Amino acid sequence: MLSLEPMADALEELRAGIDVLDERLVELLNERAKVVVQIGQVKQEQNTPIYAPHREAAVLARVLRLNRGPLPDRTIEGVFREIMSGSFTLEKPLAIGYLGPAGSFSHVAAKAQFGSSVDFQDLHDIATVFAQVAHGEIDYGVVPIENSTGGGITDSLDAFFAAAGDLHIYAEVQVFIRHHLLANCAPRDVKRIYSKPQIFTQCRKWLQAHYPNAEIVNSSSSSRAVLTAKEESGAAAIASSLAGSLYGVNPLYLDIEDNPNNITRFLILAKQQAKPSGDDKTSMMFTTKHEPGALVRVLKIFDETGINLTHIDKRPSQRENWTYTFFVDAEGHQDEPHMKEAMSCVRAHCQEFALLGSYPRSRRIL
Repeated sequence: MLSLEPMADALEELRAGIDVLDERLVELLNERAKVVVQIGQVKQEQNTPIYAPHREAAVLARVLRLNRGPLPDRTIEGVFREIMSGSFTLEKPLAIGYLGPAGSFSHVAAKAQFGSSVDFQDLHDIATVFAQVAHGEIDYGVVPIENSTGGGITDSLDAFFAAAGDLHIYAEVQVFIRHHLLANCAPRDVKRIYSKPQIFTQCRKWLQAHYPNAEIVNSSSSSRAVLTAKEESGAAAIASSLAGSLYGVNPLYLDIEDNPNNITRFLILAKQQAKPSGDDKTSMMFTTKHEPGALVRVLKIFDETGINLTHIDKRPSQRENWTYTFFVDAEGHQDEPHMKEAMSCVRAHCQEFALLGSYPRSRRIL
C-alpha cells in the first residue's frame, strides 16, 4: 500500500518555502514603501502631483516586460496597481470622485485604476464630478466617455462645455463591462428587472431569451437598481458584481451582456496636465465656422500633418440651433510640434476651440 507520509512531507516542505517567500515579499514591499515616502516628501516640496499617469504607465510597462510567468500579465498588473494605491496613501491621501451610488460601473473603473486604498466619493451626477474636480474638492474624477456598444456618453460630452479650461483629461481607462442578473429570490420568481436603459440595450437578446415576460423598469443607475431589487419581492437588477457584494444581493446569472467584448472607456479628470509618456492621445472640442466646407478643411489639416484621429463625436453646440460641437481624439501629445501646428491651423477655421488634455493612451483593458 502506498504511504501518504512522503506526499504530506513534500506538501509541508513546499508550504514552508511559500512562508519564506512571503516574508521576503513583505520586507521588499516595505523597503519600497520607505522610498515612496521619500518621493512623497520631495513631491510636496516641489508641489508635484502625487498621481502621475506617465510614470504609472512606465512602471506598469516595465514590470510587465520583466514578467516571465507563470503568473499572467493581468495578475502582475493588478498586484502593482494595488501597490501603487497603497503608495498614494503614504505620499498623500487621494480623493477620487465617480458617478455613484457605490457599485456603479464608474466605481468599478475607479477601483480598477486607483486600487482600493484611496478615498472614493460617490457623486450624484457626472456634472458634479466635473465641478468638484474644477473646484479642487476632489483630486481626480472618473467619468465614462464612450461604450463600444452604445457609443458616446452624452452627459460627459455635455459637461465639457461648462468645464473646458477649468480642468484637463489626465488619463484614460478601458474596462470590460460585465453585466450580471442579481436578486435575492429564485430565478423563476423574478417578475421585474431594474437597470439603466443603456444596460437593457446591451442585454436585450439575453433578456428576450430568458425573461420575455418580465417587466423592464428603468432606473437612474445600476447601483440604485440593486438597492431597489433588494427591497422588493420578485425584483432583480442588472448591475456589476461589485454592487451585488456591497448591497448583499446575490448573482443569479453572470455575464449576460450580448457582446462579450463590451468595453467602456473612462476618462480621469484633473486640475493639472499630464506629462508626455511617449504614447499619448490629445482630446479637443471645436465648433467650426458656419461656412461651406469648414469641417472638411479641419479634417484635412489633421490629414496633412500626419495626425491620426482615433475618435470623433458630436453634440449640439448649445449656442445656436443646428450647429454642432465636435469632440476629437488624436494620436500624439499637445507639446509635439506637429500637434501644435495642427491645432493652430484648426483654430483658424473654428468659432470655438478648446484643448481638453493630452494623456497616456490606454493599451490594456482592465
